[in-house]
Amino acid sequence: MLSGGAGQTVGMTTGAPNPSTATRPRRSRLRTFLPLGVAAWLVLEIWLLTLVADAAGGFTVFLLLAAGFVLGAAVVKRAGRRAFQNLNEALQRGVAPSGDGRGGGGGGGGSGLMMLGGLLLILPGPVSDAAGLLLLLPPGPEGRRPPCRARRGPQTAPRRARQPRRRLPAGPHAPPGREGRAG
Repeated sequence: MLSGGAGQTVGMTTGAPNPSTATRPRRSRLRTFLPLGVAAWLVLEIWLLTLVADAAGGFTVFLLLAAGFVLGAAVVKRAGRRAFQNLNEALQRGVAPSGDGRGGGGGGGGSGLMMLGGLLLILPGPVSDAAGLLLLLPPGPEGRRPPCRARRGPQTAPRRARQPRRRLPAGPHAPPGREGRAG
């Protein structure tokens, strides 16, 4: 080995840095755990499919997978047509197309969520099918809020948050006359 200057060793014939001394950048957490998450998801999907096959039979599982594929393909096709139509309308009006769905530029109108739901339906497995069907449900009149907040309606005055009562320490460090009582 020869010294390549600045304390770096290089190979004799190529002049390339020696891989044992070159510092590799640290892998991010996403690059570490994403493959593990995908593997766990695949194992869960296969396990649930085997449970359904044991309960209902293999032909039923085949029909469910085929129906999910056909439904997902139809949803993706419809979402793609809608997005392309919105793009054409926006370009004809001369405004910049936007996918916010608020009627501004082209108004995606949820085409992205619809396409993602269709793609999840195409993937085989009950977990991805359930997630795809949830994405296909339309949002309520107030958007995607939890059901308990959506039913309340507008409030005229903000409610005061009730402060929890503090528990004072009991023992030798407690203030005199306040041993363990709430204040």
